[in-house]
Amino acid sequence: MKVTLLHYTPLQICSNAIRTCWQSFDKSDNGGEKDRELIDRVGNKFKHSSTLEHITYNFYILGISRALLQELARHRMASLSVKSTRYTLKELKNEEAFTINDKERAKNYLVYTGVDEVDEASIKSLENLRVILKKGISNDKAKYCLPESYKTELTWSINARSLQNFINLRSDKSALWEIQDLAREVYNTLPEEHKYLYKEQIK
Repeated sequence: MKVTLLHYTPLQICSNAIRTCWQSFDKSDNGGEKDRELIDRVGNKFKHSSTLEHITYNFYILGISRALLQELARHRMASLSVKSTRYTLKELKNEEAFTINDKERAKNYLVYTGVDEVDEASIKSLENLRVILKKGISNDKAKYCLPESYKTELTWSINARSLQNFINLRSDKSALWEIQDLAREVYNTLPEEHKYLYKEQIK
């Protein structure tokens, strides 16, 4: 898994939005400590969390499973643009046959759990899919036998209010192990000056 932060909103945009309500622009320190404290006080302590929606982040997430993608889609206050299996399965079609001994090569396509029985079953599913593609069956139909462990990638855009919710729920030990890893990777990728907004959520 690799998470790259492509773009983010400067904190001053959020503090400026908050100051719009009271017309207190003259008290701004241009995104400095006063503005940071204002965002925390209004957005977090006073629970006017809609103000945090003025901060948005855009991530590129590489090498997650379709099982994780399904969990990620439950966070509806975000935008996802996902690698299309309809158009990209041809990369698998051109591969040589996979056996359970081809773990390193199959790793290009699969997220492993560390449980041998599960990972070997994923490799067998990958080979079944490759054989079906070789027979000329269309991607639209062949994709129905994709294993949940099949890797994908996406561009993910989310605002700070929704990201707090995501990190709070998904860094918890009760969450799917892979999405726990994602939540921590996303947090670690945030700009240092933004992390204080999420310190109460990260577990």
